[in-house]
Amino acid sequence: MSPRTPFWTPRLHAERRPFLMDRMAILRALRDHFDDMEFVEVDTPALQISPGNETHIQAFKTEMLMPGRRDRRYLRTSPEFACKKLLAAGERRIVEFARVFRNSERGPLHHPEFTMIEWYRAHGRYEMLMDDCMSIIARAAETIGTRSVSWRERIADPRADPDRLTVAEAFSLHAGIDLMAFMPPSEKVRDRFAIQAVDASVHVSADDTWADIFSKVLSDKIEPYLGLGRPTILDEYPTEMSVLARPKADNPLVAERFEVYLCGVELANGFGELNDAPEQRRRLAAQMDEKERIYKERYPIDDDFINALRIMPAACGVALGFDRLVMLLTGAPSIEHVMWTPVAEL
Repeated sequence: MSPRTPFWTPRLHAERRPFLMDRMAILRALRDHFDDMEFVEVDTPALQISPGNETHIQAFKTEMLMPGRRDRRYLRTSPEFACKKLLAAGERRIVEFARVFRNSERGPLHHPEFTMIEWYRAHGRYEMLMDDCMSIIARAAETIGTRSVSWRERIADPRADPDRLTVAEAFSLHAGIDLMAFMPPSEKVRDRFAIQAVDASVHVSADDTWADIFSKVLSDKIEPYLGLGRPTILDEYPTEMSVLARPKADNPLVAERFEVYLCGVELANGFGELNDAPEQRRRLAAQMDEKERIYKERYPIDDDFINALRIMPAACGVALGFDRLVMLLTGAPSIEHVMWTPVAEL
């Protein structure tokens, strides 16, 4: 959709309206689906003390005016902190259809304001979330009669049983890199990791960290081949790349973290949730140190969230990009075609 053509132009709206009708049908179906699974739908504030503490996710800032002072607030990048507080409060199975905000992100797959479906299971294994994701994608596809999706000449059956592979297997298969040979991350293994990435035709800059190299290999060499023909579940991310996830009991170098892909597009990101309060604070602080180094800013850590972790039960949670899912299932050419009123560009 051209930024020069307002979404309210009758001709353009008429072209977009079938996608929007399908959006609402899918939304109703998924609310029913979560109700069938006995989830409680919650509604948490978009305005937060901390928007989230991941290095490369940029937040929108604002101020809350109080008598005699101005308090910094942020628009959330995820409802995660608030939802985990509800788990600490005693909720056991919750879902939120959350409006979230991410700055510096706009394109065919990105929009600065979007809808994220985020749900949590107290005392559940994170593998249960994989089944949840597959049932949600299938329910959405069945609702509008979608049997095949395509994106940039990649095709998949959204209702097919998924492939499942670990990140290490994906690095070996698609990039020819033995990822476990370069873990845990350190300056020493970073240089050898960089050589392997360059050999795989990935551009590496002199100031790229181990995490930067990992992300470049994943983006350039692996993601385009995930979710072809059927959904892919990519599991066991390095713990260093999983700031909110707990390490796997049998291999602490990797975390209970997975992502779901369809036609090379990331749809969902799920964890076995870390509930070690001191370790969580350490990880978030490290993320903010890196943000300050790169972007010259940092976001506050939500002390209330850290305190809630001290009584939060073992849990698992996942976030799924609702707009991306609708875009793929309807065949829309971009994410903005499935949004009623995209954010205006001047």
